[in-house]
Amino acid sequence: MSTYSQRTRAVHAGRDDLTDLGVHAVPLDLSTTYPSRDSRAEAARLDVLGTGALDDGPPVYGRVGNPTVARFETALAELEGAEAAVAFGSGMAALSACLLAAVAAGRPHVIAIRPLYGTSDHLLASGLLGTTVTWAAPDEVAAAVRPDTGLLIVESPANPTLTEVDLRRLTEACGEVPLLVDNTFATPVAQRPIEWGARIVLHSATKFLGGHGDVMAGVVACTEEYARTLRQIRFATGGLLHPLAGYLLLRGLATLPVRMAAAAATAAELADRLATHPAVSRVYYPGRTADRPRGQMSGGGAIVSIEVAGDPHAVVAAVRVFTPAVSLGSVDSLIQHPASLSHHIMDPQIRAATGIGDRLLRLSIGLEDVEDLWADLAQALCRAGR
Repeated sequence: MSTYSQRTRAVHAGRDDLTDLGVHAVPLDLSTTYPSRDSRAEAARLDVLGTGALDDGPPVYGRVGNPTVARFETALAELEGAEAAVAFGSGMAALSACLLAAVAAGRPHVIAIRPLYGTSDHLLASGLLGTTVTWAAPDEVAAAVRPDTGLLIVESPANPTLTEVDLRRLTEACGEVPLLVDNTFATPVAQRPIEWGARIVLHSATKFLGGHGDVMAGVVACTEEYARTLRQIRFATGGLLHPLAGYLLLRGLATLPVRMAAAAATAAELADRLATHPAVSRVYYPGRTADRPRGQMSGGGAIVSIEVAGDPHAVVAAVRVFTPAVSLGSVDSLIQHPASLSHHIMDPQIRAATGIGDRLLRLSIGLEDVEDLWADLAQALCRAGR
């Protein structure tokens, strides 16, 4: 499928054998275990599967692998241009597996660039999984690399300031250290970090990949070698993805390019209008600054963040079309106050130093009409100003 356009691949990836199977909808396999009368053969296969490798045999046990989840992994890897992908029960479970892989390899030191999603920041700062972290600006990465550095982690565009980082320069700066890019905000529709030198691409698939606010998941796109390590960790720790979630995610991928194009067009229009609103002191949206990495991201994506002059909590309380809720990437537009929700777990001083102020609001743009969204924001901003 690699010779087809991305829209075509999004529809068919993970499904290209359905005609031969004689079915149209993706099969949903909910089995937790799979019978076999040949125990010796099963034992031999487990010796292989326990290393994280895959084989062509039937499934053995739900924690080792599931056919529906495997379809989603195949599709996501294809869209990201990766050799493989490994799915987990949440984005944090996916990140945790990557950190555990670094620890297991004897390279527990991590370099990270702020801002990151609040819980990602907390996990790194806490050292709960045995890692240590050096927080660095992009131009400080090369000096921060140590012999025991196992990962460089960046989120671009960043949550919630939409800051973009030049991924090619980061890969040059970190040398042999793998670059892990959280690509949740951009999705493979707008950015494919592997093309810019990243070796690991992480998604909170709960967001745009699922797209309907009804599935929680994480996924890592990477080399097959790295995927084997992640599968070992998933098998041992139980951070697997439920088959129903894999089914919903595969369905979400089919409409991802269309959803992202529509939402991004609305987001760009709203960003322009918000920039002239008297109750808005600053707008954050990719493409509004001159120092953007050229060619790295196509379009601006579907997230807009704003700093308001009035009470941000009053804005959240006043919206009627926007859904006032944490998370993002759904077909309905969401608004939330990062300092109270997605980044509340961070130390307030660090949060402020990272650019996440108390008047910052994050808007996740969905598929509603732009005029309805604008009218809702305008009335909420005016009411908060009063």
